[in-house]
Amino acid sequence: MENRFQGRTAFITGGSRGIGRKIAERFGEEGANIAIIDLNEEAIAETKQAFEDAGYPVYANVASVTDRQQVESAMAEVHEQFGSIDILVNNAGVIRDNLLFKMTDEDWQMVMDVHLKGTFYATRAAQKYMVNNQYGRIINISSTSALGNRGQVNYSAAKAGLQGFTKTLAIELGKYGITANSVAPGFIETDMTKATAERIGISFDQLIESSVSNIPVGRSGKPEDIANAVHFFADEKSSFVSGQVLYVAGGPRN
Repeated sequence: MENRFQGRTAFITGGSRGIGRKIAERFGEEGANIAIIDLNEEAIAETKQAFEDAGYPVYANVASVTDRQQVESAMAEVHEQFGSIDILVNNAGVIRDNLLFKMTDEDWQMVMDVHLKGTFYATRAAQKYMVNNQYGRIINISSTSALGNRGQVNYSAAKAGLQGFTKTLAIELGKYGITANSVAPGFIETDMTKATAERIGISFDQLIESSVSNIPVGRSGKPEDIANAVHFFADEKSSFVSGQVLYVAGGPRN
């Protein structure tokens, strides 16, 4: 595998499991320094060990994206350790699904805080280093739910918000050699979609089967499908691609 990201530092929020871990792993395979933060202490420790065993330079720390000081501290430590922050992937996410009339204030606020406040904190902290370096790649993980999805009024609103956030970043930061793009996954096999199956009272296999029936390419998505899209946007050669939303869903999304 070519070392597209040799000497670059990639900072991934929520990087210890699922999509975030696969994104981080691919960066490591292609020569990048990897920095991940997550709330799951056990998963962070296991992922850090796996990456070290694979020979990847890695920073891993337990931190909440909703805590500004924790985010800024982690970002400073990563910059000190590796000398730059070149790529930011805002991947950390949660779901608190329910129909509108059943949704609590807490469920609404939790999803807004992690997806929007967390992305804001991480991006504001990272752009300082990117502007100084006159180079950066910011990739925000949205979702096809941004187009509307029953039982996810909070998640849909947050993911749609990330798309507007992305387009504004592209306008503000472009003159500093920084691009901002968004990847919007469709149905991807992760712990989060397993939780969805549990919530609606069916097996994960049933959820996959039901989802695949509506996917033109005839299969469910895997974390590596999202990693591939993220790495396209993160590539140095993608400097003329900014402010875009790429739906990775096995078919068109309007």
